[in-house]
Amino acid sequence: MRNALVIGINHYDHGRSLYGCVDDAYAVKSVLARHSDGSLNFDVRLLTATGLADRVIRSQLKDAIEQLFAAPGETALLYFAGHGHIETTGGYLLASDSRRGDEGIALTDVLTYANQSTTKNRVIILDSCHSGIAGTRPAGGTMSELTEGMTILTASTAEQYATETNGVGTFTALFVDALNGAAANLVGDVTPGSVYAHIDQSLAYWQQRPVFKTNVKNFVSLRKVQPALQLQELRRLVEFFPTPGAVFALDPTFEPEQRGRAAGMPDPDPANTAKFAVLQRYCRVNLAVPVDAPHMWHAAMENKGCKLTALGEHYRRLVQAERI
Repeated sequence: MRNALVIGINHYDHGRSLYGCVDDAYAVKSVLARHSDGSLNFDVRLLTATGLADRVIRSQLKDAIEQLFAAPGETALLYFAGHGHIETTGGYLLASDSRRGDEGIALTDVLTYANQSTTKNRVIILDSCHSGIAGTRPAGGTMSELTEGMTILTASTAEQYATETNGVGTFTALFVDALNGAAANLVGDVTPGSVYAHIDQSLAYWQQRPVFKTNVKNFVSLRKVQPALQLQELRRLVEFFPTPGAVFALDPTFEPEQRGRAAGMPDPDPANTAKFAVLQRYCRVNLAVPVDAPHMWHAAMENKGCKLTALGEHYRRLVQAERI
């Protein structure tokens, strides 16, 4: 069982309302609910606050978070977009009826529910101001308290505000892009680590900085997308490159194109051109490169070869160890 609680709060009774949090929540719900092939992913509960007639009050917010982490399952994911508050007693997530900052849900309470949960993987994603304090003791400086299986990803540091761009949360837009495949590995898995790497690389030093805290032995896959290569093609790495540093020899029979052939060159061989197509796909995803040639066409026509990149060698080892 994979459960997600997705919260977006635009309306606040006693403070400045926001504009993009509800749309952000709907976008996150949509991408989490199913894998890219349409199969079920997370069972998502959505809470949104758009106005006086549609609020998320503190008791409702607290109960929903507590229920998420109390439910049995393989993965529990909490996403929150709304106002955040910080003071000497720690950080808070504000509900629609919060009159002041410390009337929200204390992040220490959220972490207590998550840390005590029996769910194997707990993922907390916060797109709110000052959210980077999550997991840190209020009076403990930089010390964090995360039990095994916990991951926290926040839009900004404890000192920063979370920004919007064109009415959409800057962090959430990147988060959704990552889940849609921008952060997928070659087997199609999107993990919390790859999501953070995507967001981190997308934001400049002087912009809001995402915060990533984790205590896991293995990253959970948040979503599966269509892989850049078919698995059966990826597993053929050891066929083409059986040893580290191996060079796969090429000749004109591998190139299917007839144009550009010098007199006396052998014709394309269907068995070799089929292999060549796979090798070219390796090159497109940076698993392989031609040796001493600008392109694979030149490598074949000039009787050269191709070899694995560092990334290719990594995946070759995974295939060899039967990890893929």
